Parts: sequence; structure tokens; C-alpha cells
Amino acid sequence: MRYRLDVKPSAAKEMRNLPNSVLSRINARNKSLAENPYERGAKKLVGSSRFRVAVGAYRIIYRIDDTSKVVSILSVRHRREAYR
Repeated sequence: MRYRLDVKPSAAKEMRNLPNSVLSRINARNKSLAENPYERGAKKLVGSSRFRVAVGAYRIIYRIDDTSKVVSILSVRHRREAYR
């Protein structure tokens, strides 16, 4: 059961500013989220409908819509800035 990946413009802008070594790992994780958004390591954020996964020191914040099978990437930030 594959989900469609929707990267928000703000997340795409954040990803453009990342180093290439980190960006390749982020893209690989995004592809795996399209396969299984509830994968091991995904954690639901408290008091929110959002989830997060860690990629080294970076966090991918995303939302899952099970009815339309869409994973929306909302943010990709360093862990010290991810939850602000």
C-alpha cells in the first residue's frame, strides 16, 4: 500500500539549503515514508497529528492522511530547531 508523497514548498526550501550528503539521506528516508509512513523510528508528536523521523541530526516532520493515502512533508530541520 503505497502513499503519495507531498512535499510542502517550505520543506522543499529547507531541503535546498542542506548539504548534499544529508540531502541524499533525507531523500532516501522520504521514499521509505511513501512505502510505510508508520515505519520503525517514526514517533507521533504529543498534542498534534504530526509525526517525525530522525535522519542523523535532522528531523522530518510530516502528516499522514490515510483516507487519501498522502504523506505530507511539512518540515526538514536540524533537531535544535525542529520543534520551535
